[in-house]
Formats: sequence, structure tokens, C-alpha cells
Amino acid sequence: METLETIKKQCQLLRLGAVTGKVEALADRAAAEGLSYLEFIRQLLDSELEDRRRRDQQRREKAACLPLNHHLEQYDSSREERLPKARLEQLKELTWLDQNYNIILMGPSGTGKTMLSAGLCYHAVKNGYRAYFRTMEQLMTILRTKDIATVARADYARLTRAQLIVIDDMMMISQNKMEANAFFHFINTLHEKTSFIITTNKSPKQWVEILGDEVITTALLDRLLYRCEIIQLAGESYRMQNRKSIFETIG
Repeated sequence: METLETIKKQCQLLRLGAVTGKVEALADRAAAEGLSYLEFIRQLLDSELEDRRRRDQQRREKAACLPLNHHLEQYDSSREERLPKARLEQLKELTWLDQNYNIILMGPSGTGKTMLSAGLCYHAVKNGYRAYFRTMEQLMTILRTKDIATVARADYARLTRAQLIVIDDMMMISQNKMEANAFFHFINTLHEKTSFIITTNKSPKQWVEILGDEVITTALLDRLLYRCEIIQLAGESYRMQNRKSIFETIG
């Protein structure tokens, strides 16, 4: 028992958290199955590596800030106006991400833009990419406060190292010239280094109305549309078609 406790303390000092709690069980199993010393060590290290992979995945998912509905399995591709299943499967291969392509999901509210963008972001995170989901409002708050707020500064630094950034509901909020400038410089900084998925119910021609500056809008579009797939979604709002009522359970 003294040897076991010593090994546990050594594991703690080496920060082998997963191994610390499994040493005894794995040692008993090794003895019962007659495992070699090398096989026993391999299983110990496998246990630690698997735990680290799991915790790293959890950290990256938390940092991504995904909305509740982010599983592409829930997306209904059967309806004619939705993204066909074959095209969705092609997007899930993420070759566009490796090639620094952007995706613009355009269409009315409720047509699945957020679910698709969040699902692709989650898929990227699962496959080891640094991917983040932010609404346009959240992103603008980060850009406005990064020089005065520690949390915003850390999030901004995280985004500048991203391989994929989802900007949800782009052009939903009006911006003054200073904010439009900050947004352009953010996109310009990451141009051809980071892929973007943008969801919007405004056509690129309408963006100038929100940004209020034709020169900035033209420069922004020049960068975003250079390597870009525009996916037009249509149809009625999924939320309205599947809305729930508080009266449904009343007899």
C-alpha cells in the first residue's frame, strides 16, 4: 500500500490526473491478466491521454460558445428549399475550411441558418480546429471593449488565432463609422488566414445601409467574397411551423 500511495503522489506531482485515480484498478487488472510491465505502462499512459483529449474537447466546445441547437443530425434536408443532404455532407468534410473558403448563409429568419452554421462550427471543433461561434452583437462588443476589458481582450486574442469564426445575424444591428471601421479591420486582419461562416437575412447589396459607408462595405465584400460560397435558403420559418402553444396541454 505504501508503494501505491507513493505512485499516486508521484502522478499528482507529474500532473497525471487521470492516472492518479486508476493506478490501483489498472495494477490489479495487470496482475490478473498477467500483463507485461510495458503493456501496463502503455495502458496507464493511454488512460491519461484519453482523459486529456476529452478535457481538451470540453474546453474547446466551451470556448466556441455554441447555441443549444448545434447538431447537424437534427437538420431537415428533406424539404425542397433547405440545403440538400449531399451538399451538407460535402460541407462536413471541411475541405473548404482547409482551403480558407468562406460561407455566407443567406435567407429569411427561421430557415435554419443558425443551426447550420453552429453545426458546422461544432463539427470543426470535434475535428480539432480552433472554431468559435459569435453573434454580430457579441463580436461588436468585443471589438468595442477589447482595450479596456480583460475578458474582451482575451476573447479577441482567441478569435485572432481562430481557423473558423461564425458570425451569426450579421448586419442585424446598425453601426456607426467607428464601429464599421473596427469590424472591417478585424476581417482584414484575418483575411486568407481564417475562414468565416456568416449568417444574414440581408443581401450583400443591403450591407451598405447597415454599415453606412460604401467604401468600407466594398472593401469588406471584396475580402469576404474572394473565396466564398453563398448559400441561399428559403421557405417558411421552421420555428413558426413548429411553434408550441401553452394551451396545447389543456383539455
